[in-house]
Amino acid sequence: MRTLLIKNAQSVATFDHALPSAAREFRDASLFIRGHRIEAIGPAADLPQTADEVIDARGHLVTPGLINTHHHMTQSLTRAIPEVQNAELFGWLRGLYPIWAGLTPDMVFVSTQIAMAELLLSGCTTSSDHLYIYPNGVRLDDSIEAAQQIGMRFVASRGSMSVGQSQGGLPPDAVVENEDAILTDTQRLIETWHGTRHGAMVNVAVAPCSPFSVSQDLMRQSALLARSYGVRLHTHLAENDHDLAYSREKFNCTPTQYAQDLGWLGHDVWHAHCVKLDDEGISLFAATRTGVAHCPCSNMRLASGIAPIRKMLNAGVPVGLGVDGSASNDGAHMVNEARQALLLARVGRAMQPPETRADEAGGQRSFFGCDLGPAQMTARDALSMATRGGAQVLGRTDIGHLAPGMCADLALFNLNTLAFAGGAVHDPVGALLLCASPQAAYTVVNGRVVVRHGQLTTVDLGPLIERHNHMARQLAIHGHQTQ
Repeated sequence: MRTLLIKNAQSVATFDHALPSAAREFRDASLFIRGHRIEAIGPAADLPQTADEVIDARGHLVTPGLINTHHHMTQSLTRAIPEVQNAELFGWLRGLYPIWAGLTPDMVFVSTQIAMAELLLSGCTTSSDHLYIYPNGVRLDDSIEAAQQIGMRFVASRGSMSVGQSQGGLPPDAVVENEDAILTDTQRLIETWHGTRHGAMVNVAVAPCSPFSVSQDLMRQSALLARSYGVRLHTHLAENDHDLAYSREKFNCTPTQYAQDLGWLGHDVWHAHCVKLDDEGISLFAATRTGVAHCPCSNMRLASGIAPIRKMLNAGVPVGLGVDGSASNDGAHMVNEARQALLLARVGRAMQPPETRADEAGGQRSFFGCDLGPAQMTARDALSMATRGGAQVLGRTDIGHLAPGMCADLALFNLNTLAFAGGAVHDPVGALLLCASPQAAYTVVNGRVVVRHGQLTTVDLGPLIERHNHMARQLAIHGHQTQ
């Protein structure tokens, strides 16, 4: 099997919780990879000095590959659309549904690769995607084939919408599907694409879109289908106040109670956003090990609010990070997403009453009111959500941290750059989030170098961008003609 040596790294942050905390970060270390697995990590002098490929990692920080737990990749075609730049969730969706109705299979393929290129260049090695609109012959296979070509590890979520405006839902009737057809296609996708082996490059998840776009029966049937095949379940939940009000008006319950009633809590479920998760919801999520995809940039962009992430983590809720759709974030940079998660958690905590902050910190306060306890979100907490947390949310035990036997998914960041000046000399790991968000110098997925010297190795990015921009113009013209 082919070997790869990451040699003489300035710092290696493993996030391996099997090690004592003091031993999780190495200085002047190397990693030796054989095939798709890490074989050894440790002091550079103790590891092999040669391999089929050697990457000189002097002056670099090595981290586990970052993991994106929620995305809508086709939305890269509709970034910064003027009509919805200032809209909140429901108005934003109403403005974009008619445009997305013009999607074609080629558009899905190209936009998926654009989104994945952004992610890979930011050090992300695994991403989920929630495709829930299927006009004009679009299939989830279009996204999966795009992922295979560009080299990203992929959790393809078969989304769906079945309740249109005529039935009290939010989407136009023209973009919803028949529920039997949804379930049949979902079964086909699982049987065709879902991988179960160590290092599987494609997983399929079952993912009805939201309480305001699918029926309760489809939610129940989707859960039964997913569990009969042992695959994961995903949907949006409790994203903003309007989402909360819809659940109360239509179902006479909170979003968490709605999910519980439909069988949508459990270790095999993860929900996107959960901005408005209340204390009862947090307790239920923790007790059932139900996961959350935290999307801080999107939640700010759409004015949805600040998710109580510190409270969720303290309660034991599995939490990963998601960049969310390219049209509600307008970027897909996982280091920046982790940075925003860190900063937003601190802002959210500062907005709490002082007595609440003191309680979280164990009641300790200094004379000047400074927090003395450990409840503050740290850079390593945020990076843990972006790595280990994401793996847990996606149900993967072979990615998310660096250790022998784990998949060789990792990112290298050049510390000798302007963004890190004065920061990396003190704390390379903390500087990754506290300084300006960098691009990855190298990204390795399953032992394969897919970003080298800051450039993609798997696709020619220039022609891809040109083709994507042409499609974005076409799609916008189609949407404006149909509105």
